Amino acid sequence: MNTLSYKTVSANKATVDKQWVLVDADGQTLGRLSSIVAKLIRGKYKPNYTPHVDCGDNVVIINAEKINLTGKKWTDKSYIRHTGYPGGQRSLTATEMFEKDPTRLIEKAVKGMLPKNKLGSALYKNLYVYAGGEHGQEAQQPTTINLKDLL
Repeated sequence: MNTLSYKTVSANKATVDKQWVLVDADGQTLGRLSSIVAKLIRGKYKPNYTPHVDCGDNVVIINAEKINLTGKKWTDKSYIRHTGYPGGQRSLTATEMFEKDPTRLIEKAVKGMLPKNKLGSALYKNLYVYAGGEHGQEAQQPTTINLKDLL
């Protein structure tokens, strides 16, 4: 038997089947929603998943203003950044960040669950988060996904 009867098929940019997916964040917990969305963006639910290729879906999240955080995370969870200058460390609580822009909570949570390299930066561009129920991707006709089915 000189030839193999099976071959491992590895996806590439030309063979990837990217879909548009709509997720409603109304009443969802931030971390649980973010982990599922990160897997959708990465493509881990697909049978032809390849770790080094962008084979995930484009995800549109609506109703980011209705997201839930459990426990005391609204006051105790802090987001720390640095300006680059000496003594330039700044921090915001989850409540302060939510009041400025509710979409940033979900964006930061999902971005933290993606790879920290060029692929992760490319994957992050497949995420679209909107505070209200309206979104700007009607032309792509995204399919609505129930997150309870993916758990």
